[in-house]
Amino acid sequence: MLLDELDFAGLYQQQMQLAGRTTKKPEHWDKRAEAMANDCAPANDGYLTQLLAKIDLRGASTLFDMGCGPGSVCLSIAENLTHVYGVDYSQGMLDVAHRRANAMGLNNVSLLNKSWEDDWQDIPQCDIAVASRSTLVSDLRAALIKLNDKAKLRVYTTHTVSTSFVDVEIQAAIGRNVIELPNYIFAVNILYQMGINPQVDYIKSNNCLDKNNNFEQFSKTIDWSLGGLTDEENNRLFDYYQHKSRIGEALISPSRDWALVYWDKVALSK
Repeated sequence: MLLDELDFAGLYQQQMQLAGRTTKKPEHWDKRAEAMANDCAPANDGYLTQLLAKIDLRGASTLFDMGCGPGSVCLSIAENLTHVYGVDYSQGMLDVAHRRANAMGLNNVSLLNKSWEDDWQDIPQCDIAVASRSTLVSDLRAALIKLNDKAKLRVYTTHTVSTSFVDVEIQAAIGRNVIELPNYIFAVNILYQMGINPQVDYIKSNNCLDKNNNFEQFSKTIDWSLGGLTDEENNRLFDYYQHKSRIGEALISPSRDWALVYWDKVALSK
């Protein structure tokens, strides 16, 4: 069968290289920690409420949250469990999560500074493993295996539906060649080739980046998302900003859809 002959794990890595996507340094996220806690972690956040509604806690007492950021998922669910583990490679994110946990009066939260590539042997196996908006990694197959291994019952992951974090129109306007990132389809097919048949649902949410009231903030957002703009690109972005302002159109898509890819723990052959 042709589907079985395709190396989706390898194709994923090739697409990441073509897109020039590299892992941002922890310091990059340290600077965003406070903003993300305010913009993407409130209890009434549309994305968060939809995701939490899908996580099945039956028979579960522990949860492992990989790429926890400011604790959006693990802190929201901690009161329903005996213990939760929030893991992130950004110490700035963990500091914010720690402060939020204290403010919420939670004493069953462990926050650990680790990356996807680190050794996870000292992290206990938990009933539920979650990776929320943190799955755009260099080796997706290895990441999915590690999540499955850490779970006793179920695994929940979310992946982008779109193949670009920044609107294609913006990238074209500043003169960037648009090369698409791998989206959730790769995760589904990699899991299939691992012998896992996941379920897929969709989460429609507001775009956390859609908070730009002036060009300076808009420019900072695009600069951050694309890993830096040249002076020429920033000048073109200003022209784009002025054009959109004149005709009254939104600068950034106000919504962003995510695919929730989840499955029951599977014993994989070594």
